[in-house]
Amino acid sequence: MPTALVIGASRGLGLELVKTLSSRGFEVYATIRSQNTTGASLPPDVKTIPNVDLTQEDAGVKIVEGLGSRKLDLVFVNAGVFKAESLDKPNFADEVEMYKVVSIAPVIITHHLTKANLLASPSKFILLTSEGGSITLRTREEGGGNYGHHGSKAAANMTGKLLANDLYDKGVTVVMIHPGFMRTDMTKGVGFDKYYESGGAVEPEVAAASTVDFVLTLTQEQTGTFWAPRGPRDVGEAERVMGKNLPTPLPLPW
Repeated sequence: MPTALVIGASRGLGLELVKTLSSRGFEVYATIRSQNTTGASLPPDVKTIPNVDLTQEDAGVKIVEGLGSRKLDLVFVNAGVFKAESLDKPNFADEVEMYKVVSIAPVIITHHLTKANLLASPSKFILLTSEGGSITLRTREEGGGNYGHHGSKAAANMTGKLLANDLYDKGVTVVMIHPGFMRTDMTKGVGFDKYYESGGAVEPEVAAASTVDFVLTLTQEQTGTFWAPRGPRDVGEAERVMGKNLPTPLPLPW
């Protein structure tokens, strides 16, 4: 039985990734921030690793302790933070939190997993980033703002590219994925629910299924690349920047 780890699994996409992987025969480990955030929806066979906070330096240590000696065939780093901001109202603390969770924590976690020899060879290490981290897709028509969110996602894409280089000889395929525009508490919390209909937002379980389907097809030749498994349908500036008749899945520009 293959083993998967989902980091950030208490709700939204992370929770649905856990459900999807469990239903497809994976032994699943799931990190949550506290004992009180397990919710009632995690499948009973899932092994939880509680008290993992990606803003803290000990997150990687706790994950390794929670895994014991179990090697991983697949890792999803799903944890994220989205705090809305504008040039008129930037927020230093919010930006620091976003960068810590989205682009710094994956490096520290990967360090601990590799030092403990817990990444199987071959295996796959997936960073759930966002098309918001594509510099090419940020157009004048779309406007500015949300510096911490977009900047941390762009940094996460670079982090993934560098990890792909470092882990290549270990047989670990590292890929960055924009899972889609979703109807979640996170997007609603920053007011993006007003774009749900026009942007084709989907429920997290739909995005989880398409993400897992795509990930299972990946080969090591694709390591270090950036993809939208659902194609251009919910990448707002895709056609304006990349043209018409784009493929699905869609390789995204940096």
